[in-house]
Amino acid sequence: MPIRLRRPRPARLRVVVARLLLAGALGTSLGCASRASVVAPAPASVAARAVYPGASWERIAAPESLGWSRAGLDSVRARLATMPSTGFVAVVGGRVLMEYGDVQAVSYLASVRKSVLSMLFGRYVADGTVRLDRTLADLGIDDVGGLTPQERRATVRDLLTARSGVYHAASNAGDDLASAPPRGSQAPGTYFLYSNWDFNALGTAFEKMTGRDIYDALDTDLARPIGMQDWDRAAQRKSGDTTRSVHLAYHINLSTRDMARLGYLMLREGSWAGRQLVPRDWVRESTRATTPVSRMNPASHRAGPFGYGYLWWVWDGPHATGAYRGAYTGLGAVGQHISVLPALDLVVAHKTRPGEGRSVSHAQYRELLDLLVRARCGNAGGGSAGC
Repeated sequence: MPIRLRRPRPARLRVVVARLLLAGALGTSLGCASRASVVAPAPASVAARAVYPGASWERIAAPESLGWSRAGLDSVRARLATMPSTGFVAVVGGRVLMEYGDVQAVSYLASVRKSVLSMLFGRYVADGTVRLDRTLADLGIDDVGGLTPQERRATVRDLLTARSGVYHAASNAGDDLASAPPRGSQAPGTYFLYSNWDFNALGTAFEKMTGRDIYDALDTDLARPIGMQDWDRAAQRKSGDTTRSVHLAYHINLSTRDMARLGYLMLREGSWAGRQLVPRDWVRESTRATTPVSRMNPASHRAGPFGYGYLWWVWDGPHATGAYRGAYTGLGAVGQHISVLPALDLVVAHKTRPGEGRSVSHAQYRELLDLLVRARCGNAGGGSAGC
């Protein structure tokens, strides 16, 4: 039975003990780690037996029966105990494989909000309410000081893929605008740059085209249908500096276990217990690398592992193998993540509640995810130490 652990208090002794446990657990599962690049996909029968959470998540009683090493999962818990992570949930086949920390605590998702907005777009694109070829000029979208005629030719699709060519200041920080080329130098649709101006203006475009507030759409289209346990519509607020840009950031506040529900909806290609909440074709289109890793900007991003889809980061190129074949993730500041690994029928939600200097970098999170992947020791049924 997976054990639910509360995040330990930051005592030096506890951290030392956790590190010792981690070292021991890693030693037990080295056979797994050495073969991480050849992790086999989860059996098709696992996906066929998928279940959906009701009022709460079911739990996997015997991880070994699905090819997961208990020692390997212990190593993940031990690593988490050395990190400022405040919530972690791993779901396989619709049931909880393991969890850590306070998975009910609600806090902001940072940039994972963008991946949630991508999910919301799907049904409205499918029914024709939203047309991705509409331009900023068509929608009457402008900003402080005015956009140029070239910038106003950017389309909704350009905003979804962070290729607008608009390098206007955003109302909030946390992007790559400091690395933008000169304003007006890149035609819409030709150059990727991770820009909060694009993402915030996209929120404005969504509300203009659908006639709905983003949070109301999230409430009726996703949160209620998938049974979020900790959702609170009243807790959602936009924010930003309107002297820089009129387009505000639509920050979203969720618990870790409700983040896992969103990830599981994506894993099931938008289907939830017989209801198609997000069109299957949209899930597939939005999670492919529209911008491959080799064309990411600034050039430092080309080291990988991600390309970019429609507001999702996508494992791409030589990084998209084994367990990460077809995988994608939402990434947010200080440690917010929703990752979907179809090859393992796996969803991971990770949260670091802001405050008191807590922060988990994306690199640290990927190391943690690699550790979890190594806990699945090859084919179901074992085959290496610790399984």
